[in-house]
Amino acid sequence: MLSFVLCDDNKAILDRLTKMLESLFIKHHFDAEVSFSSTNAETTLEYVKNNIVNVLLLDIDLKAKISGLDIAKQIRKINKQLYIIFTSAHLEYILMAYQYKTFDFIPKPITIERLEETVLRIMDDIRGTNKKSEFIRLSNRNTIINEDSINFIKKDGMKLVFYTDNRTYETYSSFSKISEELPANFVRCHKSYIANVNKITNVSTSDNSITFDNNANLKCYLGPKYKNKLMEVLKNDGNITNNLE
Repeated sequence: MLSFVLCDDNKAILDRLTKMLESLFIKHHFDAEVSFSSTNAETTLEYVKNNIVNVLLLDIDLKAKISGLDIAKQIRKINKQLYIIFTSAHLEYILMAYQYKTFDFIPKPITIERLEETVLRIMDDIRGTNKKSEFIRLSNRNTIINEDSINFIKKDGMKLVFYTDNRTYETYSSFSKISEELPANFVRCHKSYIANVNKITNVSTSDNSITFDNNANLKCYLGPKYKNKLMEVLKNDGNITNNLE
């Protein structure tokens, strides 16, 4: 699910933007949500730093110690992929805004038609086949999953089940097909499982189980055919070597 974050010093504008975005998600069957909105610049910056965020709609003049441009400057130091959309009634900010790899600049007052145009362009950009994407789109659906949120993928009959940080997603597909879209950190660990190595926190060789982000209830399993390859990958990752049993 795509995460949208909004920041504007005017609460009424925030509420209106949220309603417009939610109506667009429903209209186009996009698997997305407004996960956070705030009138506070510092709070927004902290949220973006500590959570998975895909799209940020950011007012420039926040009537605070830091502006929307300041937030974008700090975010770009740690996140090059986030879609930043500036909103402002002051068109003189346009040239300044685009120095932060800005996806779009929407003049205020924001109309739903103008907002829809931008959201559709974001979705088209995410689905683009001419560049490496950090998202996976499930077959025949408008569901887009951030790769970083996936812990493991389970084969369940004709379906694949994606276990992410927040929920599960199902789609009719095969390991061979989905493997073409996955980056190198996704490793086959069992005939029925593909694990995201970056999310593994413990491998128990006593019961051949794999846990993720220290969540004992979230686990998949290690098959004998795939054990050596996975263990070799894990031992080359200093973050989890000490957690191997």
